[in-house]
Amino acid sequence: MTRSSAAAAALAATAFVSLATAEPPIRALIVTGHNNHDWQYTSHLHKDTLEATGRFTVDITDTPETTLADAKGLQQYQVIVLDYNDSQSPRRWGDAAEKTFIDVVGAGTGVVSVHSADNAFKGWTEYEKMLGLMWRDGTGHGQFHEFKVEWTDRDHPITNGLANFGAHPDELYHKLVNSQNAKFHLLGQAYSDPASGGTGQNEPMAFTLEFGKARIFATPLGHTWTNSPETKVSIVDPNFKILLCRGAEWAATGKVTLPPTWSDTRAHNVLSDKEKAGGWTLLFDGKSGAGWRGFKKDAFPVAGWTVKDGVLWKQPGPEGSGGDIITSGEYGDFEFACDWNISKGGNSGIIYRCTEDHDYCWETGPEMQILDDVAHADGKNEKTRAGTLYAIFPCAVDVARPPGEWNHARVVVKGSHIEHWLNGFKVVDCDLTSEDYKKAHDASKWTGMPDFGKRSKGHIALQDHGDEVRFRDIKVRKPD
Repeated sequence: MTRSSAAAAALAATAFVSLATAEPPIRALIVTGHNNHDWQYTSHLHKDTLEATGRFTVDITDTPETTLADAKGLQQYQVIVLDYNDSQSPRRWGDAAEKTFIDVVGAGTGVVSVHSADNAFKGWTEYEKMLGLMWRDGTGHGQFHEFKVEWTDRDHPITNGLANFGAHPDELYHKLVNSQNAKFHLLGQAYSDPASGGTGQNEPMAFTLEFGKARIFATPLGHTWTNSPETKVSIVDPNFKILLCRGAEWAATGKVTLPPTWSDTRAHNVLSDKEKAGGWTLLFDGKSGAGWRGFKKDAFPVAGWTVKDGVLWKQPGPEGSGGDIITSGEYGDFEFACDWNISKGGNSGIIYRCTEDHDYCWETGPEMQILDDVAHADGKNEKTRAGTLYAIFPCAVDVARPPGEWNHARVVVKGSHIEHWLNGFKVVDCDLTSEDYKKAHDASKWTGMPDFGKRSKGHIALQDHGDEVRFRDIKVRKPD
């Protein structure tokens, strides 16, 4: 790309962003909660994807039978994103919820259908008319693999300016069934290669429909299987993200103001008015290492750790090259939050209530694990995966995101009670005085460290495990 063309592209992107931010935010509702796919992971990542554009405010319901029955509440949304199916067992929403959903959509509320939402509700005529191409008898897919998605209509607002997907990792549905002979408009397709278990035909990957006054956008892309972390990459592909966002904007408004590439436009390392009122204090200003120092050191490390582009960055290098860093202050009862982004195969951790009377932070402080669960060996052990109380308790649900993605972490400590939260879900809940903890501790490697988990107050540490890891939006407050 020449300098002049690069400048033109930058100006065009700026124009898109300016137009998008000038518009009021779109209210979106993600419907989830029953799915034979990893809906806990997908629903919250879809929410982050949409909100990162600055174009949406998003709510999630995992109780659609209640939420969708509230006509007044449902009417506040401009678009409903379906991340739900009933494949594990027939599970309808109930007459009230289904009637309200159909009425509100028919009156003009947009709908986005993602992946296995087209599996749901066999025999529900209105739902099948709404989504058009459904997973029904005869439908299938080959193996999870990378494939190209090509746009068949480049003039539609959703696809205008979008590049073809070069190598999208996903499951490629084939032989979707138009059970109600719905009229749909094809936007994009992918070749279903027999070498990957496909049909040898082009299969629809994105299309639009109308239902009453509503605009419908549907894509069978976005497969993430439960207990299959290697499939999580399907919805972190930036190509998928911008397709989802542009499809949702079009379904809501009939136009697209978002640029053809996905980016996070949110402000970071700042506190909202609500957070300030809630007692939060920033522990990272986005510009310096102020408030942090090396473990058993007087200052922030001169090597190994740096601040760049609003990120507190542990650079790759030999373990200990920068050393663990700790907060200047000590905390007893606290709520700590941050975003973390681990490198491929990387390992790090958030260690808390640690003191400096031993050689290492982890000799006194429990740890919330940070990890690439797929490429690192610790990912094979349920007690050492991302989010765990390291080497003691596993996560209640698998919601960790792949390397390169930002994960939202919270640690809540009150007396002997500890909670770990990851990407919107409580993944660990334990009491250090309980029999369950004693049993898990006695079966762990910590038995040779008599002061582990015994401190009532200490520093919060970010671990140098030799791997690249980035942090932002680091903050703390007293727990409610």
